[in-house]
Amino acid sequence: MIARRDYVMGKLTYISGVRAAELCGVTIGDLHWEAGQWGRFLVNGKGARGSGPRPREAYMFEEGRALLWWWMEDVRGDFPDDPDDPNAPLFPSERIPRAVSALNVATPGIAVTPSTFRRALSIAGQRFLTGPVQHLHPHLLRHAAATHNYERGMSLWEVQKMLGHDRPTTTVSYLATAHADPEKTSLAAAGRAVQLSGVTLCSQTCALSKVGAYLPDRYLGVFRHVSHVRCTASVLPA
Repeated sequence: MIARRDYVMGKLTYISGVRAAELCGVTIGDLHWEAGQWGRFLVNGKGARGSGPRPREAYMFEEGRALLWWWMEDVRGDFPDDPDDPNAPLFPSERIPRAVSALNVATPGIAVTPSTFRRALSIAGQRFLTGPVQHLHPHLLRHAAATHNYERGMSLWEVQKMLGHDRPTTTVSYLATAHADPEKTSLAAAGRAVQLSGVTLCSQTCALSKVGAYLPDRYLGVFRHVSHVRCTASVLPA
């Protein structure tokens, strides 16, 4: 049970790029399965320039949604607190204070602390990592999330939004080891542009079809050719 909790926390840190303190503070009520494409969860982010905690949305993404769904359905209920309480921590500690356990009633548990999470990752790294990186910690997973998503095609602004940074210069410092490929990025951007313009092209084509009803016969051949080109461009693969 504890090992599965630590695994989900580590994996979710890498997927969503959240900080250790942010993840440990998430409650069950902070999960919003319906938000966005795959769901989001609320965290108390780090405020800019000492302004204090700043609530923000963190992203589950497809893999994180499946992982959290498994956690809630198959594992979370094994802990002694009440998993139906929206104020209960998403990742509870296995330790319950004696005064609380003596009540013998289901109450919100105590969240895992960031130090406990860091220690669990450090032990896992020492046991299982055999490469050049052997010291595993939450901030390393956060850096990896930024680097790998950037290399897979996320823009700098999107990575900044995922990490909850106030300034893009902070995000850039996370990407020191990123391997940029301008040609691949250019092709991906062109593909996204075609997809985004598809709706606009179809709308324009519909408008053109109405105009075509009023054109003289000698212009209809050119009009049909233009309409065909626009419809073909709107369905090109990315």
